[in-house]
Amino acid sequence: MSMNKSNGNGSGTTVIPTSAKAPEQAQTPAIDEKHTISLFVSNKPGVLIRIALVFARRGYNIDSLVVSPSNDPAFSTMNIVATGDKEVLDQILKQLNKLIDVVHASDRTGENILQRELALIKLNCEPDVRKDVLQLAHSLNCEVLDISEHSITLQITGESEKLDGANRVFERYGVLEIMRTGKVLMARGEQLTS
Repeated sequence: MSMNKSNGNGSGTTVIPTSAKAPEQAQTPAIDEKHTISLFVSNKPGVLIRIALVFARRGYNIDSLVVSPSNDPAFSTMNIVATGDKEVLDQILKQLNKLIDVVHASDRTGENILQRELALIKLNCEPDVRKDVLQLAHSLNCEVLDISEHSITLQITGESEKLDGANRVFERYGVLEIMRTGKVLMARGEQLTS
């Protein structure tokens, strides 16, 4: 539908459309999820920054990163937990596998592998609740590392979900500080991780 309007000089009319284009279909937003990535890389200066840049260019957030020596001192293993879209991750993995210093990079999310993380949790722990905190720590298989007059520091290891749960349980006492190592992983049986 259009409408005629005089252009003011009497020489004709200007056509002004009154119907707008139909709105384009809104795309479903990508769902960000956590991914566990395993890399086998050259043990050289600058490798870590090149890998981090691949993630940054694609808008992927690195949640944790653990670098460990391998049996061969010329190489290291990296375990990265990152948050983002699965399709973007596929592009990141292709780019990582093209880097000269990356021998192999793969997504281990959802695989049946051994995964562990360590956390140190410092809690506000007044004497009147210390017994409750110690019982909870025992039931969650935490090791007591330090006790002071008003605080207690615990160590807990296990899968990331276990550590998340322990943190939620201890929140009511007041978590003063928490330090987590990031996820380390290893393939089961004789299969090599990277």
